[in-house]
Amino acid sequence: MWAAEHPAGKIRCDGAIEREVRARGFRFVAGVDEVGRGALFGGVFAAAVILAPDRPVRGLNDSKQLEAERREVLAVRIRERAVAWSVAAVDAATIDRINIYHASRLAMKLAVQKLEPAADFLLIDALYLDVPVAQRALIQGDARCHAIAAASILAKVERDACMREWDAVFPDYGLANHKGYSTPEHASALAEHGPSPLHRLSFAPVRSRSLLRMDPEEQMDLFDDMAIRECL
Repeated sequence: MWAAEHPAGKIRCDGAIEREVRARGFRFVAGVDEVGRGALFGGVFAAAVILAPDRPVRGLNDSKQLEAERREVLAVRIRERAVAWSVAAVDAATIDRINIYHASRLAMKLAVQKLEPAADFLLIDALYLDVPVAQRALIQGDARCHAIAAASILAKVERDACMREWDAVFPDYGLANHKGYSTPEHASALAEHGPSPLHRLSFAPVRSRSLLRMDPEEQMDLFDDMAIRECL
């Protein structure tokens, strides 16, 4: 597998890479990105977006560099103007079973597979996917490429909305504030209340607060056994 491409010179988020790929004859160029990889709670989300060359969305950038209100505005415009877009998620139990790296790749793969029309070229933030589609992996892609930035925005907006909903179900953890990431508030809540059913037990800060003291490898075996029973 090829190595991901590092930026050359000053980083600027624009549509140059998409234009280069379209000039080679590709029509449906999708940007792909994930969010929530480092969170302690909930799933990892991914989005795939095929932007329309004749309906640009101004102001696209890495979702982490944008205020929440700006992300919401841009998300509406992306959904209205894109040729196609999709969002997918992989839940905490699957993250614990297959690890966060593989879960992130799975979420991105699912998002790509949901696109209609299907993409004929992928621009992906930092890694390659095992799908039969031509692709390029770009280091800091969400800060360099409009299509990847659009995907990062949609994934972030969708995940944040889910965290606000889960906050009503698990009000002790402050999920609406930190969105499930590791913060002093979240650490204090875990120390006081222990993990919820949707916390990632394979992550050390969560596992250390769990009443179920288990070696990570034993935990993976438990999830495997559960999956086998569900299939019988």
